[in-house]
Amino acid sequence: MFELFPASTTTTFLIILISIFIMRRARASRNIRPEETEVTVESPTEFTKKLASALPHSVILPRDTTAFKQSVNAYWAQQACEMNPSCVFRPRNVQEVCSTVAILKDEYDRRREEGEEQEKERPNGLFAIRSGGHSPVSGAASIHNGVLIDLSLLCDVTPAEDGSIVAIGAGAKWKHVSQALDEKGLAVVGGRNSDVGVGGLTLGGGLSFFSPRFGLVCNNIISYEIVIASGSVITASESSNPQLWRALKGGSNNFGIVTRFTARSFPSTNIWSGFLYFPSSQSLKVLDAFHDFVSRANPSDPSKSYDDYAAGPIASFTYLQQLGIEAVAVNLAYTKLPQDPKKWPTCWSTSKFKSLWRLWSTCKVRTLTSATNELNELNPPGRRQTFATTTIKNHVGTLARTHMAYKGAIKSIRKRNVKGMSWTLVLQPFMPSWARKGDSNPLGLDRGTDEPLVNISFTVNWANQRDDEWVETTTREAIEQIELVAKVNETGHPYRYINYCGAWQRPFMGYGEENLQFLRNVSRLYDPDGLFQKGCAGGYKLGNSRMLYVQA
Repeated sequence: MFELFPASTTTTFLIILISIFIMRRARASRNIRPEETEVTVESPTEFTKKLASALPHSVILPRDTTAFKQSVNAYWAQQACEMNPSCVFRPRNVQEVCSTVAILKDEYDRRREEGEEQEKERPNGLFAIRSGGHSPVSGAASIHNGVLIDLSLLCDVTPAEDGSIVAIGAGAKWKHVSQALDEKGLAVVGGRNSDVGVGGLTLGGGLSFFSPRFGLVCNNIISYEIVIASGSVITASESSNPQLWRALKGGSNNFGIVTRFTARSFPSTNIWSGFLYFPSSQSLKVLDAFHDFVSRANPSDPSKSYDDYAAGPIASFTYLQQLGIEAVAVNLAYTKLPQDPKKWPTCWSTSKFKSLWRLWSTCKVRTLTSATNELNELNPPGRRQTFATTTIKNHVGTLARTHMAYKGAIKSIRKRNVKGMSWTLVLQPFMPSWARKGDSNPLGLDRGTDEPLVNISFTVNWANQRDDEWVETTTREAIEQIELVAKVNETGHPYRYINYCGAWQRPFMGYGEENLQFLRNVSRLYDPDGLFQKGCAGGYKLGNSRMLYVQA
């Protein structure tokens, strides 16, 4: 429903342009798939033949053209579709994962025995693991000339009869989870984008609409079914392999292949959520409203409290190169059904967002699936993507300079004329208290400060490969500019949310030395030969805390 105010002809025309753009993106997201990348068919290696012989019904070779292309082109970001694995392993059950890890370990050991020079000839690693495939980093869940382990068939969502827990296959996406639970009046602390994979988000920590109430996604996982480097399947829980259980709460894919998560569940009705859309002339007022709302959570001031049912605000500032315009969108959510579904929840109606001049609002009562679908629709698959992130305190001056860094890049984007580029700055609250709710984790947010924090991220997409390096450099420079300002203002924070990091970032360094050493010790305990440090191509590794990947 549009909420229009009297406007000039120019403003009206701007509204129409933005409306057309967003509606087209929303429609496209229902049908679009990544462009099919041509697959280079190479002769199978002896190792690939061995794997295919052992698991003939679950290994897809390049000569199986249709199935192979379908798997290779199933990523969200186009760059990942351009890396050609030697084969795709799509396990049907955990026993097949055990068999494959044992074969991979034998091959890894053989290659290690060949010596350092042979390792230099194979810098891509031996295999990669894909849950949802929603990372923008080429090589995070894809691999060139190696084994792609595609977990998509392990996607069952099974609630317990009493509704207290849910078993979730590691290959599921969050839409599978919410669709299964909506009809039962249940929910879990899960992702906010319906097309994101359960595995990657959960192992990286995980932000949720329910985080203010229950903490991060990882803090609400009771147990993990995981295949470790020996090829054995074990359970990691508070009572069984407790160190591994804690390490998996933010430690990414450094310890094995998780095949199933068991999460706490709870009764949940429909929620209130949606987007407010503003013209760019409202940007500074949106920044002020954002800062004011996040400031409500101030542990040093007893008069200020954060409504635990309020999720967000998520404020996005976007420059659309295709249209040559800027737009602002703010996502608001409330995870308890309002007393009057036709009215805004009190915490939002008393915020500064309510009175801001806006183009329109999509806020309404809806299912959790509908809410997560809406976030997914704004950035559909099939485009080149990059991320980068940092964390600051909720400081007015630093927020203003953050917005200036976003604005400062637009001039160079226009000059270069990056085809189809969408340049987006995203701000969202990240309270240290959220990381302390639920189970313990090694993220390091329990140290340093109780002040409200702000997660800053850039999510950028564009059309042409020739612009890859330039876009990634521009994004990195913007983040580094913000971090320099935060350092001068003493408003920075070392935590980097791993799921929003660029390939060049070192998220584990922000966990703190003690937590990083804990993760390294657990890795050595369950994977003493480093199969998941050196053999697994994707993910941020504990040795140097940086993404291990090679772009094809």
